Amino acid sequence: MNLKLTGNHVEITDAMRDYVTSKISKITRHFDHVIDVSVILSVEKLKQKAEANVHVRGKDIFVETDSEDMYASIDSLVDKLDRQILKHKEKNLERRNHGALKDQDFEQ
Repeated sequence: MNLKLTGNHVEITDAMRDYVTSKISKITRHFDHVIDVSVILSVEKLKQKAEANVHVRGKDIFVETDSEDMYASIDSLVDKLDRQILKHKEKNLERRNHGALKDQDFEQ
């Protein structure tokens, strides 16, 4: 998994980088096929905004959140991203197993 961390109008400190890396690793526990993750942290007046674009096999997932605290924005970003990754994983499993022979009834 490649992680690209960018800051708009905010300096990315080592603490922020470590925090984002530890939170994003939660996603790879649920879904192994994450190819690339791009995280953008930005500040607009009083809003601390976090955006993530995750490239998985067959789909790109985009999530954005904003809050008054950057760490709260990152937490809610990871929660939303985790829900979308699990939803994608479940849909993918349903498609793969939908036409399986073990699910079909045969008359004898």
